[in-house]
Amino acid sequence: MLKRLIDKFRPRARHPDRPLIIPRDQHNVSRRDISQAAIKIMKRLEEGGFQGFLVGGGVRDLLLGGHPKDFDIATDAKPEQIKRLFRGARIIGRRFQIVHVRMGREIIEVTTFRGHHDQSGNEDGMLLRDNVYGTLETDAVRRDFTVNALYYTLNDFAIHDYTGGLKDLEKRTLRIIGDPHTRYKEDPVRMLRAIRFAGKLGFQIDPGTADPILELGELLRNVPPARLFEEVLKLFMAGSATATFTLMREYGLLAHLFPATEAALEAGDETGLTLIEETMANTDKRVRAEKPVTPAFIYAAMLWPPMAARADHLSKSMPPQQAYQQAATEVIGHQLGHTSIPKRFLIPMREMWDMQHRLVQKRHPQRLLEHSRFRAAYDFLLLREASGEHLDGAGNWWTRFQDVDEAEQQKMIAESRQGAKPKSGRRRSRKRRPSSGDSPNPAPQE
Repeated sequence: MLKRLIDKFRPRARHPDRPLIIPRDQHNVSRRDISQAAIKIMKRLEEGGFQGFLVGGGVRDLLLGGHPKDFDIATDAKPEQIKRLFRGARIIGRRFQIVHVRMGREIIEVTTFRGHHDQSGNEDGMLLRDNVYGTLETDAVRRDFTVNALYYTLNDFAIHDYTGGLKDLEKRTLRIIGDPHTRYKEDPVRMLRAIRFAGKLGFQIDPGTADPILELGELLRNVPPARLFEEVLKLFMAGSATATFTLMREYGLLAHLFPATEAALEAGDETGLTLIEETMANTDKRVRAEKPVTPAFIYAAMLWPPMAARADHLSKSMPPQQAYQQAATEVIGHQLGHTSIPKRFLIPMREMWDMQHRLVQKRHPQRLLEHSRFRAAYDFLLLREASGEHLDGAGNWWTRFQDVDEAEQQKMIAESRQGAKPKSGRRRSRKRRPSSGDSPNPAPQE
């Protein structure tokens, strides 16, 4: 359908200030596929004397035949005017003000048309404020990528394309609007968005859009860690984590978000790389099945390679469990300088890590089984084994322990204790990585 649209309108030259307008009978976007909350908001804006357009990923995904869940609206109404129209509206953001309008159970993001700013920013060219308002035409060229600058209106149910987004959709190409160097410097997070959309949509990144990323990736270090944490969630918890992780490494951006992780992988940690890849694949499966995923598990996997490497080094001078705890503290402290990790995710991540040594040793198994983080820690243990770590069959042992009755559990505990006794009568030193054992497929995240 996209090819037919392009062929039909190709002879018509598009002026920079005049959009390519696709009438209702020439595109596949239907009101039936659009959130009723978004439609109500657009109608109320128009009733209030304002323009209201559906814009961004919602229009893009509908044209691609998808079923988007998020819908954004652009309007010429100012934030305060929007707020007066909707009782459940709340203005958020300072650098870039937007309005969240609650309509029933949905929250729709409504933004005022952006205009051309005065280029004021910091010494790296990063915009500190972007609340200059404009027209539909200026708003289109202020958006990030052409495929995200397509507008749908209820007036005549047409689609307006100012930047060639429809043609890029046909080519399955991601292209930034304007000069890439300037746009990335204005907001370095646009580089992450390029990777995220390419991974999600399976698009190629236009060379002019892609080439500056390797050069400008270090600008991400100017972005507040709290904002980068939110970007990490979008990168790895939207159903395309596997493709996104590969692209992050290819374009050198993982080194700016998770520098210790990238260093460990570059040093040749193959099991660590496999662990992360298994986690990403497992997360994608859960997202597609509409099962919950948690940032705590993602971060536990992402930071495990540098944590395990540091624990390896520290275990030469201290007991393994103490080495684990010290390594975890150091790695987390370093990571917090790049992306924040809220306590509600940091604490369960630490608990998952802290339980790993105890799960391998099988000490006090019934007490561990009752721990609130047992399921997550057990899942992580299975992923470690699936990635090639040698854990003496601990994953199989815990899988069976959960399936048998209490009498059989007591027998397994006794056999485990007997197997741990040294033959010479002396206490056997604990091995950090015992002999290998088979593991079932990793269980899902909890």
